[in-house]
Amino acid sequence: MINAVYDACILYSASLRDILLWLGYAELVCPLWSEKIHEEWMRNLLKNRPDLLPERVERTRQEMDTRFPNSSIRGYEPLIPALELPDPNDRHVLAVAIYAEAKYIVTTNLDDFPQTVLQPFGIEAVLPDDFVWQLIQKKPVRVLQAVKKHRSSLTRPPKTVEEYLTTLEKQGLHKTVAFLWERKNDI
Repeated sequence: MINAVYDACILYSASLRDILLWLGYAELVCPLWSEKIHEEWMRNLLKNRPDLLPERVERTRQEMDTRFPNSSIRGYEPLIPALELPDPNDRHVLAVAIYAEAKYIVTTNLDDFPQTVLQPFGIEAVLPDDFVWQLIQKKPVRVLQAVKKHRSSLTRPPKTVEEYLTTLEKQGLHKTVAFLWERKNDI
């Protein structure tokens, strides 16, 4: 199983967050985060979506921590001062990845995590689509099973395969969706 830190920008979107968590349920990845990462995605989501109740967003965080009890990383804070990134506010994400010995930081903000800084730690910043695509290359059947379970879990409202894939496409999962379209009867 691969250790991967999910940046706040990944956890912000429910549909992107959910598919990546389902890959964790399938034990293809061990998703990692910290309280600070939780605070960041939750704060931004509530700021941009005043229609959401804070209690509901908090329940999502609690469910994530309950379902993945080893995913919320603590003890990384002493690493932060020695790290240099284009945005100093992202140093905590890299510190979590180093401390947890993660192979990836899954993010949409690649410029915030230059490979020259990450490489000495054996960490790679990847877009969500590239991350899922790597999992597909290694374990396509397991990814399909996780996707099928995720889609079938959507009951309010349920989504057809086409609706589901359109939602993933809107999240930038282009390669992933192309693969899934070819196997739409399996999901």
